[in-house]
Amino acid sequence: MSAPAPRSSPLALTVLSLLHYRPLHPYGMQRLIKEWGKDQVVNVGQRTSIHRTVERLVAAGLVEVHEVERDEQYAERTVYRITEEGRRVAREWLLDMLGTPKPEYPQFPVALSFALMLTPEEALTVLDGRAAALARTVDALDARLADEDDDGLGRVIWLETEYQRAMAAAELRWLTAVTDDLRAGRLRWSWEELTGLAGPGAG
Repeated sequence: MSAPAPRSSPLALTVLSLLHYRPLHPYGMQRLIKEWGKDQVVNVGQRTSIHRTVERLVAAGLVEVHEVERDEQYAERTVYRITEEGRRVAREWLLDMLGTPKPEYPQFPVALSFALMLTPEEALTVLDGRAAALARTVDALDARLADEDDDGLGRVIWLETEYQRAMAAAELRWLTAVTDDLRAGRLRWSWEELTGLAGPGAG
């Protein structure tokens, strides 16, 4: 009896989506993720993360062994394929991820919520650095969108890159407004004033 379907995750959906096209071994999955630029939206920094994800999907009956490749030049490799249940769950996850906004808890808003621990001058310095990095990101994404060949598949295969570009550009506009206010003195604070406002016993 298969285990309950695992919780959806970007990597689990990516694995199921790759196997939707053809059977693959984990190394092949990682290679395609990088070749197709999906490593820009899915964290595959650790090779073992793909193996662990595949193991969970196998236990849930969403993926199964297709064959075991044996070659004198390479270590034995297990090739996996998606099951019909895996196709159903992948579609369910995809519809949910596309249609339902969910909190994602990125690091930057957390850091912003405690920016008052820095002086305005320190905040300006680090935010200027972030803005410069974002400007480089926007330029790189623009270049990628301009140069990449769509292999005849059209705009749909670059939607995630368009989204990344839009999000980076929007953050850059917001950061520029904030750093302008910091530079002009329109945004100021001091730790002493803030702790005083917190009242006695807050420290």
